Amino acid sequence: MTAEADVALSELQIALMRVLWRHGETSVSDVAAALAEERGLKYTTVATLLVRLEKRGVVKKRREGRQLVYRALVSEPQVRRSMVADLIGSLFGGDARELVAHLVSESDIAPGDLERVRKRLAKTERRGE
Repeated sequence: MTAEADVALSELQIALMRVLWRHGETSVSDVAAALAEERGLKYTTVATLLVRLEKRGVVKKRREGRQLVYRALVSEPQVRRSMVADLIGSLFGGDARELVAHLVSESDIAPGDLERVRKRLAKTERRGE
């Protein structure tokens, strides 16, 4: 899967991917154990989710003895970029400024938060992005 690929994931899929991102290559049983603690999911549910994500090219599996071991093929920033781009496109007509304006007007944003955004924008402008 390429860095520019459209990777929209459900909340449950993101929870699963966070286990892989946190642990790297991980067995189905280890992922299932983590998600059983966090969300009460059964092994079979986790295995099904992993198979579906593999079909989409989001994860890759390999066999280690009798176990299947999975690793993420996309990073958390890639997923974040893709999903935010989809959100901007569908809800804000492709205008990221509208998203920012919405967040400022609808969210409880502290002055320190705005200063961090200003610094990030200045840094981006200096790099010529």
